[in-house]
Amino acid sequence: MLTRIAVSLAAGLAWLGRYGTQGFALSIFLGLALPQFSAAARPLLPVTIFCFTTIVFMRADLGIIAGLLRQPGKLILTCLWLVAAPVVVIGGAFLLIGRDALDPGLLLGLAILAAAPPIMSSPAVAIIYGFEPSLIIAGVIVTTVASPLIAPVLVELLAGGAVPLDRWVLTLRLLMFVGGGMVCAAILRFWLGMARIKGMKANLDGFGVLMYFLFAVAAMDGVTRAALESPGRVAGFLACAFAVSLIGLVTSYFTLRFLRRSERFMVGYGAGQRNMGMIVAALGAGVPPTTFLFFALAQFPIYLLPWLLNRMASRIRCQEAAADGS
Repeated sequence: MLTRIAVSLAAGLAWLGRYGTQGFALSIFLGLALPQFSAAARPLLPVTIFCFTTIVFMRADLGIIAGLLRQPGKLILTCLWLVAAPVVVIGGAFLLIGRDALDPGLLLGLAILAAAPPIMSSPAVAIIYGFEPSLIIAGVIVTTVASPLIAPVLVELLAGGAVPLDRWVLTLRLLMFVGGGMVCAAILRFWLGMARIKGMKANLDGFGVLMYFLFAVAAMDGVTRAALESPGRVAGFLACAFAVSLIGLVTSYFTLRFLRRSERFMVGYGAGQRNMGMIVAALGAGVPPTTFLFFALAQFPIYLLPWLLNRMASRIRCQEAAADGS
């Protein structure tokens, strides 16, 4: 009986994994459609973030990363770009507009967006698109490992006094998230073995979609109410989130000419899509309501762009295949 349940569960996860981009897009709307569960699911935010971290470290091909480290120039430049690009974009906007002109909650939300490492699903999106994922996997892992030391400094630099938690407390909590995920991933790699983990690709993709659904339900706490009460604020926050995502993608694609098209595309994706949930979860109950609202609305490009950019990614994949064959 237990074996039959396990087989059915694995088949269900594999089915979800085959519809990854559609699953991401659907999750955000299901999260909006279930506001009655959002408040109850909000405590699951740290759990889903921890699961994302563990899965990325578990699936990482350390041999590929070691190969990149033997010729580290490309990886170093990629990681520097992934850290610096959103800080420059959002910091520049702060200088132009003036921090005092912004809602303090939005100011903190944008600072968190800039300081956070790339979203953990970036490698999964690259795999779903059929791109060679080693560079974005290495970039996400390196910047995520470094984030407990870098992110609190950047948040404080950009947001100033709006940060509701001491920098060292935030650093310690981020170290617990990232370090704990690395330890769990190491245990799972030892127990399952890399061959078995690679064979579970569709199941792990499906588990990722399931975690993103739970994350979406938890993150949408209060969004429907805010959309009814303050539609202008919600529209403005959404516009900011999509603008940062698209600016990160476009500037990366046209600037990082030393990379292949698919690598530029995925580095740009990571530069615009940030793992805000890690910092929001580390901040805990101290997150102001408007900051949490911006965080929730910043999930829309994360959930929708994998689907919306699917055709563009297919075109890039075909262009690379034609160039490699010529």
